[in-house]
Amino acid sequence: MLNPQPTNAAPVQTSDDAAGYYELGEKLVDAKAPTGPIATRWTNRKFENRLVNPANRRKLDIIIVGTGLAGGAAAATLGEAGYNVKSFFYQDSPRRAHSIAAQGGINAAKNYKEDGDSIYRLFYDTVKGGDYRARESNVYRLAEVSANIIDQCVAQGVPFAREYGGLLDNRSFGGVQVSRTFYARGQTGQQLLLGAYQALERQVAAGTVTPYNRHEMLDVIIVDGRARGIITRDMVSGAVETHLADVVVLATGGYGNVFYLSTNAMGSNVTAAWRAHRKGAYMANPCYTQIHPTCIPVTGAHQSKLTLMSESLRNDGRMWVPKNAADVTKKPQDIPETDRDYFLERIYPSFGNLVPRDIASRAAKYMCDEGRGVGPEVDEVQQDGTHIKVRRGVYLDLTDAIKRLGRDAIEEKYDNLLDMYARITGEDPYAGPMRIYPAVHYVMGGLWVDYELSTNIPGLYCAGEANFSDHGANRLGASALMQGLSDGYFVLPNTIRDYLADGPFEKVSEDHPAVVEAKAAVQAQIDTFMSINGERSVESFHKELGHIMWEYCGMERTAEGLKTAIAKIRDLKKEFWTNVKVLGKAEDLNQDLEKAGRVADFIELGELMCIDALNRRESCGGHFRAESQTEDGEALRHDDEFAYVAAWEWGGDSLEGGKPVLHKEDLIYTAIEMKQRSYK
Repeated sequence: MLNPQPTNAAPVQTSDDAAGYYELGEKLVDAKAPTGPIATRWTNRKFENRLVNPANRRKLDIIIVGTGLAGGAAAATLGEAGYNVKSFFYQDSPRRAHSIAAQGGINAAKNYKEDGDSIYRLFYDTVKGGDYRARESNVYRLAEVSANIIDQCVAQGVPFAREYGGLLDNRSFGGVQVSRTFYARGQTGQQLLLGAYQALERQVAAGTVTPYNRHEMLDVIIVDGRARGIITRDMVSGAVETHLADVVVLATGGYGNVFYLSTNAMGSNVTAAWRAHRKGAYMANPCYTQIHPTCIPVTGAHQSKLTLMSESLRNDGRMWVPKNAADVTKKPQDIPETDRDYFLERIYPSFGNLVPRDIASRAAKYMCDEGRGVGPEVDEVQQDGTHIKVRRGVYLDLTDAIKRLGRDAIEEKYDNLLDMYARITGEDPYAGPMRIYPAVHYVMGGLWVDYELSTNIPGLYCAGEANFSDHGANRLGASALMQGLSDGYFVLPNTIRDYLADGPFEKVSEDHPAVVEAKAAVQAQIDTFMSINGERSVESFHKELGHIMWEYCGMERTAEGLKTAIAKIRDLKKEFWTNVKVLGKAEDLNQDLEKAGRVADFIELGELMCIDALNRRESCGGHFRAESQTEDGEALRHDDEFAYVAAWEWGGDSLEGGKPVLHKEDLIYTAIEMKQRSYK
């Protein structure tokens, strides 16, 4: 069967909650999407894509922005292939990319446990976990490539955990019933990033990769409709610079910091992707943000970020709250087993504590909403402006696992995680349960890319978390590292060569009108920031935006709340551009200026996220609309209306009457059938 038949019909949207907030554009079709049996699509595409001979590779320049797993792996691989690579990153070292913070593991369909795993099962789990809002061809390729990633990283010396006999160990993660997650204690991201970093530094020494540290990308240069370079600011000297190339790759991570409080590094931002969006690149599914269920709870308004506790802890830890609200002030050790509600095991007996992140997060929220949350009371501002005191925490308890396996075994698996918890909270996680609560973690939305990871702007590619392509409405645990390394080591190097096969390209000079215009626009924005001289700090605007986003576009969204949020964000934007105060000088190291640009972009992104969430009147994965839920409070999809990718085109500044333009890419399945998700 050369072309399998569709298992679902194209959606037809009839509801329109966001009418008046956007314009409807032409349908979007991924012209690069392969056909035929799903198991052979990637193999055939790799053969079909044209090659670039070694002599021509030496004449081609590639800019890669970001040195996390996707960017670092791509730079190392393309440098080793013989291209001239320029690697840009705002940190002082590639090793400081946020990928280093990932803890729990990386998925691969190796079936080492002989528990029924396979490429197809990883594919199925990922599509189901994403609530049937991901492209099947992209996800199958990800599952297919996963096994190669482990071999690559072992060859690099990544110290994965091993069983007594020396074989690589696995553990389970949420949303699946097999063990396919490879790990290095609670520091998997760090070890994988060090492997990519060493490969990258090898190419730096070989002269094929030139690193540019402490450089922030502030615009993409478009010449004759193609991406031909970037404008950067040297963060130490303040110099605005032009860098030209034949192709540009963005691997700049996610935008979770739009919520202010998140598990992301403080510097994580959306600026590179958003500036590309303003130049015409589509932003896809921006409302799909992931709330991670196991983070250290908020303790007060003084906090500027939150700390993740790896989902791997749900392997051995049990989540619970007191059955009786009267017991929330008791020490957990004083609450007998009969008075504990192991709510995930009760509600979802088949998966228990290993349900997907979105489901575990909402369940924890519901427990706290019922008044059974634990920990100190924190001040919470309601949508009507009133303040209440609430306990936002549930227990994650390793007591049973310690009794069953022994403390030494738990230390071997999780020691750095538990040490981190103890240092931050002052509590001993071996003596009693940890307190955790959901927090913003990962984003499934990002720049729209086709099957070959190209944006709709020729010559502009996007890899890793910065694109939208692989996770649908919810990412399964341990799949972020899988996607980053898949894109960087195996996918992008095989797809970008089809574009570069048309080279060598005509060189672009720095005095080209498009280059001069892009550089002048960046300088003009910097000058504007420095001249406003208002009364409010950049930080205060970011905090206010974060509160709006969490309150109205967080774990639960409503049409009324989203409309309120859009109005509040527009008011905030108006005030930002008239009342922000940026300290220091532009011609120097200036972190306040850096943040001003990032917060300006977050404000515009936040507005688009709310419009996207308002338009999608269904619940799926991490996007939960209160108007669309089952009788027992689960997410209720509407495939007949919303089985599409929402790709948004920049339509101009909303304060000047601009509206984003929605292009819909229908999600048509041939290798899988859409079903209502169930983990019970």
